[in-house]
Amino acid sequence: MTAMMLSRVPKTMSALSLVEAGDPPTLAMVERDVPAPGPGEALLRVEACGFCHHDYLVMTGTLRRGVTPGVVLGHEIAGTVVALGAGATDFQEEDRVVSLLTAACGNCARCRAGREHRCVNGVGIGHGRDGGFAEYVALPETALVAVPTGVAPERAALLACPAGVALSGIDTAEVAEGDTVVITGAGGGLGSHAVRLAASRGAQVIAVTTSPDKTSGLEQLGASVVVEYGDGPDLAEIALAFTEDAGADAVIDTVGPPLWPDVLRCLGQYGRVVLLGDVTGEPTPVRLAEVIFRDLRLHGVSGVSRRTLERCVAMAATGELQPVVAGVLPFTQQGAEEAVRMVRERVPLGRVALAPNRPS
Repeated sequence: MTAMMLSRVPKTMSALSLVEAGDPPTLAMVERDVPAPGPGEALLRVEACGFCHHDYLVMTGTLRRGVTPGVVLGHEIAGTVVALGAGATDFQEEDRVVSLLTAACGNCARCRAGREHRCVNGVGIGHGRDGGFAEYVALPETALVAVPTGVAPERAALLACPAGVALSGIDTAEVAEGDTVVITGAGGGLGSHAVRLAASRGAQVIAVTTSPDKTSGLEQLGASVVVEYGDGPDLAEIALAFTEDAGADAVIDTVGPPLWPDVLRCLGQYGRVVLLGDVTGEPTPVRLAEVIFRDLRLHGVSGVSRRTLERCVAMAATGELQPVVAGVLPFTQQGAEEAVRMVRERVPLGRVALAPNRPS
């Protein structure tokens, strides 16, 4: 960093620390050195960071694989460039950016093929390397996309995950006008964005939720039918009745095992299932004959590419995409604990975000 850049960046910062995993977890705000951007990296002043279910699973100890001990969580980052490392030329100071979910190298075969989220050399942001639950974060320029000034930070933070991941799922499912699409976990971050995106394409959306108080909100997002799961007929019966026994064209599943095998039974011939989430990690039975003789297609979607994120940014800039922000919480220990509570109790419709560096 140049002397001018250094003069405007403090030496230390506040960061959220996971002291002990549990339910609830033990969290604390700690002082850390502001990271220096390495070659090809940018230092960001974090303006907002979404609180993902991934963060919740790490905090409760459910998700441990690949998590670096002591890592700063948070991968849904919107911020402003305040310094650049050696050789970094893609951005300038004061540029507003949003991050991919992976610190991608930009050079491997997968990156060159537009599959940055599965970069051979990549490291998960807020998983394998420090993320955005801090006042500053250093990330490779290859993991950043520029954001127009008209997109608020809390909305920009949600453009990769959950909005971009949901759009990847909608694309993979080939959702088109007139399709009937079942979306599970519809009130969550991924599900709510999938509802909005599928409806915007002219699909009839059957939104599935365990939270009755989210029904009105899901209808406002574009759901044709809201199914309060666990009350009345099973999901497959509702989908078949809605489609006059033809079955749904696609299912966007953000939940996993709790709704199987109903998910498969929802589908008609040539139906598509796109899997975006697994909330329990339990084994899931699949009757292969059912897949074969109905010519079903099952796809997994694990992230978002740079190209899809750029599409989300462009859509947000024109108002075509409105990220579903459930609330903005202060970047404090109490704010983080409230985010944990809200996710545990399934309160948010959409996503909550933490906002460091926001003027009071």
